[in-house]
Amino acid sequence: MSDRALVVFVKHPAPGTVKTRLAAAVGPEAAASLYRALAERVLEATTPRAGEYERLVFFDPPEALAEMRAWLPGVRLVAQSAGDLGARLTDATARAFARGASRVAAVGTDVPGLARDTVLAALDALDAADVAIGPTEDGGYYLLALPQPRPELFAGIAWSTSSVAAETRARAAAAGLVVHELPVLRDVDTIESVRLEWPTLRPLLAARPRLRDSIEEALAGSPPA
Repeated sequence: MSDRALVVFVKHPAPGTVKTRLAAAVGPEAAASLYRALAERVLEATTPRAGEYERLVFFDPPEALAEMRAWLPGVRLVAQSAGDLGARLTDATARAFARGASRVAAVGTDVPGLARDTVLAALDALDAADVAIGPTEDGGYYLLALPQPRPELFAGIAWSTSSVAAETRARAAAAGLVVHELPVLRDVDTIESVRLEWPTLRPLLAARPRLRDSIEEALAGSPPA
């Protein structure tokens, strides 16, 4: 049993509820199917080896438990709390610490470049830092790791904006915390980010040829930004 934990946020991939910006270009069904493939990729890539860390998958909405169990058999599932993303991150990380973890990293399922090694690097960085942050190219972050609960890093953040990572760094600096920066990665939320990540995403859709072809058609019909 490790005293380190990884919290993964996952949504039930119902059309119209996930990847809504991407759905404008590819349709809600394709956007939901791509989200499912992305989540499966991240969960596979962050599966820990023995003793590395405990992984807890926090899902939303809570009423989708049966569907989540059918989709992700054998995965430890925990329902997300109510509230905005900050409230849910505060709750999830606090629950991981309450289980006995001394270091907790939290991630989403939007970044195909996220892997187990990234999680380990973040947790190891807490030897010398108070916070480890993995920024995304759009100004958000794909990972935040802490050695103790820090609700002030989550409350009042303007989520889903380009200022999320900067606001978080500013909060950390105000509290006198040492921040370790992880490599910048790209999350997949728009047709342009799909285009940029397509060499990585396309192989994930080998078993979903209709989805692959429909996204390639959308890419062809949407000129690069």
